[in-house]
Amino acid sequence: MRFYALRHILRVGLKSILVHRLRSTLTIMGIVLGVASVIVMLAVGEAARFEAIQQIKDLGATNIIVRSVKPIDDDKQASRQEQTQYGLLYRDVERIEATIPTILTVTPLREFRRDLRFLDRKLEGRVVSVYPNYSKMNSLQMSLGRFITDSDNERFANVCVLGAETAETLFPIEDPIGRSVCVADAHYYRVVGVTDRKAPSAGVGGSQAAQDYNRDIYIPFQTGRVRFGEMLIYHRGGTFEFEKLQISQITVAVDDISHVKKTAEIIKDVIGQFHKKKDTEITVPLDLLEKAEQTQRIFTLVLGAIASVSLVVGGIGVMNIMLATVTERTREIGVRRALGAKRRDIALQFLIETIVLSGTGGVLGVLLGFALSYSVNHFFHFPTIIPAWSPLLALGVSLGVGLIFGIYPAQRAARMDPIEALRHE
Repeated sequence: MRFYALRHILRVGLKSILVHRLRSTLTIMGIVLGVASVIVMLAVGEAARFEAIQQIKDLGATNIIVRSVKPIDDDKQASRQEQTQYGLLYRDVERIEATIPTILTVTPLREFRRDLRFLDRKLEGRVVSVYPNYSKMNSLQMSLGRFITDSDNERFANVCVLGAETAETLFPIEDPIGRSVCVADAHYYRVVGVTDRKAPSAGVGGSQAAQDYNRDIYIPFQTGRVRFGEMLIYHRGGTFEFEKLQISQITVAVDDISHVKKTAEIIKDVIGQFHKKKDTEITVPLDLLEKAEQTQRIFTLVLGAIASVSLVVGGIGVMNIMLATVTERTREIGVRRALGAKRRDIALQFLIETIVLSGTGGVLGVLLGFALSYSVNHFFHFPTIIPAWSPLLALGVSLGVGLIFGIYPAQRAARMDPIEALRHE
């Protein structure tokens, strides 16, 4: 088909759309809302996926986390005020380091809850005895001062690093660096640093359960070992509970991501030989990452499918309007056929009109989708991330919907008998 003829068909189609502006606008609105909803839904789903995966990535894809878990039988013993002993041992660290060649570093930590106080300000926080590389392995950033050093561990130094919320509660106006915090009304630690705010671990971070890093206080591992010993005493409901726990958690860094799962199996076998009570558990962030990516991919797909329903509804609206347009322009179709227009010319004219309607709706829908995504983020403080492919996908689907739902009206117009069409009033 010559370019002139195609341009003429396009001009006739646009003229028909502009003649019925209100009807065309209402038809376009279905596509606009459909495309915008697809973009917003995908933006919300992508933000949720990013946050979930980022939280797991913070643990390190090449890390393996081994935790101490209190057995159920020990809970019953504790209720009778008997001493319970469970969890990881110092010897476990030595065994893991000595027997597995794929391991780069092994970092133990010990944690327990205690009252933290400065002057008359007080809160319950999580005391975490750590080695210097804990901050790197858990992606902790410093807002003030420094983190624990090797020298602190070697000298059994009474120093600490505060989580962001702990620092704000104990030192709302003062500079915490250089001041001393009292832990459990017994030990004083000089503050050498404050961490930036960090999202809670949601049960997969640097602690045994879903913990808030911002309420932590970090002390050198060897200092905690000397000052607090292995026996922990808890006073709950008028009774005392005694727990002997050497290590709360071991974080193992593997040399290559391809060795992570195999190394985790070896660690499980090594630990299992010496822990018959099943008082340990192993978490592999790489497994969590793969599952999270798969789950969030399905979640985003479902959101996109739900939003696409509105696009289909918009397409049905376009088809309905085009069928009405065919009926209204029956005599025009007869005149064009009588003057020599072929069936494909008639079909192409109506298809172009449909694509123009859906394409215009698609472009406006993309702009509205961006605006709504920004509004959700700005006014409701709900994160949204628009993937680069989502506007192209939404626009492509809108054009596809317009084409699919425009085929039947176009064929119906093309198949009209010219003589019957000319008789139509």
